[in-house]
Amino acid sequence: MLHSPVRFLVLSVLMFGLWLLLSGVYIPRLIITGGIASLAVAYIVDRAGLLDREGVPVEFIPRGVVYWLWLMWEIIKSSVNVTKIILSPRLPISPTMITFNPSQKTDMGRVTHANSITLTPGTIAVGISSSENTIQVHAIEKAGALDCVGSDMDKRVVWFEGEKE
Repeated sequence: MLHSPVRFLVLSVLMFGLWLLLSGVYIPRLIITGGIASLAVAYIVDRAGLLDREGVPVEFIPRGVVYWLWLMWEIIKSSVNVTKIILSPRLPISPTMITFNPSQKTDMGRVTHANSITLTPGTIAVGISSSENTIQVHAIEKAGALDCVGSDMDKRVVWFEGEKE
């Protein structure tokens, strides 16, 4: 008996979809084999007791889709900005390191925030402390570093993690 049929199904479908995407081979025999392998791995994960809220967080999927679409747009805007900086004859960089307190209440929220900062060109989260509730960020320009403090990204990650501000 499965511990969580919904999480089992979601994990199986996600693994199978990723397998199809990465394999690029769509021969019926291999598709069936991939489907069986995805179900088998999901079953093993369930038997190991890893199909929990942390292992397969299905409740984050709707918010995650919205958040990732927004983040992709932010990455594009930041890429354009970094390109302008690099192509400028003056090369207007002002490398800056800041430490700030994010609004997230969970480790997952803080890690999501730090990873989102790192994915955005021109900034990188170089340190995160759960005990002090801080994220340390390096940016190629001072404005980019200061934009991390009390940012729209901070508010959106709080929304994504589902915690009240």
